[in-house]
Amino acid sequence: MMNELELIRQLTTGLPPHPAVVTGPGDDCAVLDLGLPGQWLLFKTDAVVEGVHFTREAAPEQIGHKALARGLSDVAAMAGTPTAALITLALPKDFDAAYVGRIYQGLRTLAQAHGVAVAGGETTTNPERLLISVALLGTVDRTRCVHRAGAQPGDALFVTGKLGGSLAGRHLTFEPRLAEARWLAAHFSIHSMIDLSDGLATDLRHLLEAGGVGAELMKSAIPVSAEARRLARAESSAKPPLLAALTDGEDFELLFTAASRDAVPLLDAWKKQFPDTSLSCIGKITREPGLRLRDREGVQPFTGHGYLHFT
Repeated sequence: MMNELELIRQLTTGLPPHPAVVTGPGDDCAVLDLGLPGQWLLFKTDAVVEGVHFTREAAPEQIGHKALARGLSDVAAMAGTPTAALITLALPKDFDAAYVGRIYQGLRTLAQAHGVAVAGGETTTNPERLLISVALLGTVDRTRCVHRAGAQPGDALFVTGKLGGSLAGRHLTFEPRLAEARWLAAHFSIHSMIDLSDGLATDLRHLLEAGGVGAELMKSAIPVSAEARRLARAESSAKPPLLAALTDGEDFELLFTAASRDAVPLLDAWKKQFPDTSLSCIGKITREPGLRLRDREGVQPFTGHGYLHFT
């Protein structure tokens, strides 16, 4: 059976082009040039499915929050500003209207916080389980749009926040890094960026593949979350904390690259601008392809991956 990436490659081969498409499949958002002065349009769709992205034990407000926040995180990865969303609800025939209303309340609260208009949508029947699909529009200054491609050998590699253990609850409550991404693009030359939805090891490989480069990570610099450490202590079957930070996924932090000469000024300015959110320099971009980890004993290839659908 094909995994998610193999299926996407097959389905996107030979798609019809259009002159308005600046960036098509293969980035966090599609980028369109529709003649807006100084702006490009961002276009994104994402879905959450019961049993895959959430369970019925989750608070319905948190399910709605996550359904919209995932797309907002992709807009953040392009340094954009979200504007409007369409919501598709696919519901079992025995749905509880009050429960669905609470889902919409969580979605609406996040939309209001980021100035996003919920401009309509669709409802349909889906046997057995709930599905919420969000189509999202946004804009970005065409001189500040950041893509996955662009990482250069020698670049410093940064990540916001802490990684791993998100399924302890953070995957339902995370805040998309929209303000942080726009600030980065406005004040520094950010060469490439992606949000972490499928795990550092997987999403970093997307960035590396797009740029035709490799990376070396410093084990000691990878920011491991308190949740990942707590799970490792409490459950014998849990991943070691560092492995969780590399492969768990659903962190929705920003991973980006910038010239190494900007590393110290960027870290200093970040601490002043966002004192409540950590930023870590975790490694560097290399000419040699592949992903490697460095520790006191040297450098070793890392072959682990995060989450992939259909595997």
